[in-house]
Amino acid sequence: MKRYLIMMLAFALVASFATAQQKAQRIRGTITALDGNVLAVKSRDGKDLRIELTDKVSVATARAIALSDLKQGTYVGVTTTKRDDGKLVAVEVHTIPPTVREGHGSWDLQAGAMMTNANIESMVQSAGGQELSLVYKDGSQQILVPPGTPVVTTSPADRSALKPGEYVFMSAEIGPDGRMSASGRIQVSKDGVKPPQ
Repeated sequence: MKRYLIMMLAFALVASFATAQQKAQRIRGTITALDGNVLAVKSRDGKDLRIELTDKVSVATARAIALSDLKQGTYVGVTTTKRDDGKLVAVEVHTIPPTVREGHGSWDLQAGAMMTNANIESMVQSAGGQELSLVYKDGSQQILVPPGTPVVTTSPADRSALKPGEYVFMSAEIGPDGRMSASGRIQVSKDGVKPPQ
């Protein structure tokens, strides 16, 4: 019995270690091929990646909209940078599903970028663009959206949208052996409109 318990404990430790070794990585890049369930992507930093797509993967295509299409209560993600005076300025705005966690934190789109996931409380004209007031559980942010800032939503699609030459934004898990797999949502460009985040 004691030996059995020791073996079970060892198995649990190995399993928890393997889980801890799983790392998530955001991927931005251009599709080079889709071979069965394996998506090949040339990342924006020039790496050739191969990601195994699980049955849980969903696909959505990017579609440009106007800032005026967003209303009070719309749930959005906004990538920002900070001006010298401390003002947050939008790099891009995109709609997000309600399952995405709300909040404000660092983002890896570019150096110094932040991401705010929140509901729009108000939108008013301001010097230099539109001023978005975003509210989330633990706070709020006032963000300037200059004219010409990309504003994007997504439409449900299937794997036929994953064509060579299209741009993707997605998250993948990296296993202890270095293999990459994806089980979440893949956002893919369409008609020249890229997932901006």
